[in-house]
Amino acid sequence: MESVIRNDKPWLAVKLFSLKTYEIRDFLKEKGINCFLPEQYVDIENPENQRIKHILKPVTRNLLFIEKPEDMKHFPSEMAQWPFKMAIIKPHPTSDHYAEISSHEMREFEEMCNPELRMKIFLTPEEARLKSGDKVLVTNGPMKGMTGRLVRKSKKYYLLKDMPGISIMIKVSRWCCKPTEKE
Repeated sequence: MESVIRNDKPWLAVKLFSLKTYEIRDFLKEKGINCFLPEQYVDIENPENQRIKHILKPVTRNLLFIEKPEDMKHFPSEMAQWPFKMAIIKPHPTSDHYAEISSHEMREFEEMCNPELRMKIFLTPEEARLKSGDKVLVTNGPMKGMTGRLVRKSKKYYLLKDMPGISIMIKVSRWCCKPTEKE
């Protein structure tokens, strides 16, 4: 997983209307835009020799995250002129602003998406809404300091992190979590 240069700018989720995910990511990087593409290892069997190959693939084909540009006023019209069709996700279709992700939340999301970490599940926003759980702070272990909702699935506990367009659950011990303040 490649490291992204960090500052305290918020991030935006971008919906892609193309299957050229890697080309779009590279195009944005060439334009100087920090971006993050959630990826995971997938096992592919070679039909000729029945060998399994582990390859890195995007979690979804139509979503990536970009650091919010300085000039947001002109950015959507600039995007419209690019060779790839894409749109910034809004919290609601009728909303007049974009769904922003704080730099802290994005940092935690990137850490949870690390392809080297096992025992994680990616969810659609609809599936994540169906999961109930208390807001917690992880106090011990490799995810110390992360926040999210503690949910249970198949007798295991997971830390659930909601993002615009995607959510992720990663296995955690409930004994390493403490409840946070209710909003």
